[in-house]
Amino acid sequence: MQIAIDGPSGAGKSSVAKAVAAKLGIVYVDTGALYRTIGYYVRQQGITREDVAGMEACLPHITIEVRYENGAQHVYLNGEDLGDRIREPEISMYASAVSAVPAVRAFLLDTQRDIAAKNSVIMDGRDIGTVILPKADVKVFLFASPEARAKRRTAELQGKGIAACYEDVLREMKERDDNDRNREVAPAVAAEDAVMLDNSDLTIEQTADRIIDLARAALEGQK
Repeated sequence: MQIAIDGPSGAGKSSVAKAVAAKLGIVYVDTGALYRTIGYYVRQQGITREDVAGMEACLPHITIEVRYENGAQHVYLNGEDLGDRIREPEISMYASAVSAVPAVRAFLLDTQRDIAAKNSVIMDGRDIGTVILPKADVKVFLFASPEARAKRRTAELQGKGIAACYEDVLREMKERDDNDRNREVAPAVAAEDAVMLDNSDLTIEQTADRIIDLARAALEGQK
């Protein structure tokens, strides 16, 4: 079983995917964490978000390992688990920048497909249904209004002890939306066969249940 969830930042993709994975007993793959990890390394090297050559030069010095510990995904950068450090707003902007670089996407493509080939997975990101898992059994494009997403992200960051201001998060989210939609490489657009799901007024649990219904329908259709 392969379930692909795409959509803009802050739509709740990761939280929803975790809930679905737990209920269906499949592996959750947070692809955004992979790009955030590369973005974290790039920023640590003092490279700007516009310096594509600098980003590409970093790749030979990066080793990323995905481990599943106590049912949760942990991404290790050169042997170190960065934890919530990759969730800071500035790292979100770096993640958007590095994910638009073809060399970075190629660097991570095999890692993502290898996990999906060995497990039943639910994977979330920007181009899962269009590029990473084009033959996924279920494809969902999850979205919500910028205001709803910014409110959720602010609460999430503050809950983790990370200083966050709603107005700043909303501004950065709109900027990232624009960057992700309009970039030439793997823009954040829905696959032609994706189910469009607006969860502006849905809880994580309600959204997860909608996707589980789709997954069960897909399994029934395969019998």
